[in-house]
Amino acid sequence: MRAGMAVLTVDAAGMRAQNSGLLLNMIWRERQISRAEIARRTELSPSTVSAIVADLEQAGLVRSIGAGVSRGGRRPTLIGFCDEAFSLVGVELGASHVTVVLTDLRGRVRTQSKASHAVRGDPEGSLQKAKELIQECLDAERVPRRSVVGMGVAVPSPVHPASPGKMSPLILPAWKNVDVKEWFETAFDMPVFVDNDANLGALSECFWGAGSGGEDLTYIKLATGIGAGHIIHGDVYRGAGGTAGEIGHIAVDSNGPLCVCGLRGCLVTLIGSTALTERARELMGTRGRKGPTVRDLVEGARAGDAAAKQIIDGMGAWLGIAVGGLLNLLNPAIVVLGGEISSVGELLLDPLRASVRQRALSVSMAETRIVTSALGERAIAVGAATLVLQAALRDRSLFPQQNVGRTA
Repeated sequence: MRAGMAVLTVDAAGMRAQNSGLLLNMIWRERQISRAEIARRTELSPSTVSAIVADLEQAGLVRSIGAGVSRGGRRPTLIGFCDEAFSLVGVELGASHVTVVLTDLRGRVRTQSKASHAVRGDPEGSLQKAKELIQECLDAERVPRRSVVGMGVAVPSPVHPASPGKMSPLILPAWKNVDVKEWFETAFDMPVFVDNDANLGALSECFWGAGSGGEDLTYIKLATGIGAGHIIHGDVYRGAGGTAGEIGHIAVDSNGPLCVCGLRGCLVTLIGSTALTERARELMGTRGRKGPTVRDLVEGARAGDAAAKQIIDGMGAWLGIAVGGLLNLLNPAIVVLGGEISSVGELLLDPLRASVRQRALSVSMAETRIVTSALGERAIAVGAATLVLQAALRDRSLFPQQNVGRTA
C-alpha cells in the first residue's frame, strides 16, 4: 500500500512539474497572457493555473503586468514573463578568437567581450582568456554568479553526446585531454552546456533570426572551419554521434588539397578562411607587412575589386556543390550563411544560388530561401546562451531558486 502511495506521489509531482513547464513556456512564448486564456488553451482548471502561476511568481519568473482587453465582463489580469529575472552566459571558442556575451532571458545582449586568441593550439591560454572575459562581463553588469542560470559554450568541433565536454582530437589535437564542460563548471560553479558552434548558430537563428517563424533551417558557418547546424521541428539535429552538419568535410574535389581529417578535397580546404586568404594573396598581393585578411577580401569585393570578386565567385561555386546536395537531402525552408565573409551579401549569394540551381532538384530550390544572417558576429555566442535558455525552459529546476537580481 505504501509503495502504491509512493508511486502516486511521484506521478502527481511529475504531473505538477510537467504542467508548470507547460505554463512557463507558454508565458515565455506569448510574453503576456491571462490566466483565463492559459486555462482555455491548456484545458487545466482555473485553480490549477492560478496555483502554478503563483508558484512561478514566487520564483521571480513571471509577474502581473496589468489589465487586458475585456471580452465581456471584468477585464483579465495579464501575466508577463520576467525577461530580466536572471542572466545567461554565452561563450564562443572560435578557431582564432574568444567571444563572451551576457544576455537576459529574451536573448538580448547586456554586454559582450571579445579577444583574438589562437584557440586551436592553446587550450590553457584560451580557457583562461574566456574566464577573464566572462568575469569582465559579470562585473560590468554587476551580476552575481548566483543569478546566472548557466553557461553555454560553442566549440569548433563535433561534440559527442556521450562526452559533451570533449572536442574531436582529429580536428583539434591540442585539446585531446581537455574537458571544456568540466573546466568551466569547476571555474564558475554553474551548469555548463557545450555544443558545436554551427549548431548554436542554427539555434540562434531559430530563436531570434531567420527561423524564428518555426521553419526548418540550416545554418552554415563560413570561417576558419566550415560547419552546418540543422534545425528540424524546432530542435538541433545532431546525429548519432554529434557529427551531423560537418559539411566542411564533404569531399568536393577528388584532386584537391589534403585535409587535416585525412580526406582530400574537403570543402574547407577550398573555401575556409585559410584557403581564401591564400588565394587572395595570389591575386590581390600583400597588404602592408601582412597578407590580405578576410576583412580585406570583404572590403575589396564591396569596392568592386576584380580579384576579390573572382575569389567570392569561386567560393559560391564550391559552396553550391555542398548546398545543392543539402537541399536534395533535407529540403530545409531556409539556409542561412554566417561568418565574416557572408557580410558581402548578394556578392556571395548570387554565385551560390547559380551553383545550387545546377545541382538541386528544382522543387527543392523553389522551397528554400538562401540568405545571410542578420544576427552579426555574436550570433554563435548568443546561440550558446540560448542553449542554456532552451534547457531551462524544458527543466525549470535549472533556474536559480530565488531571484536575487542585480547587486548594487
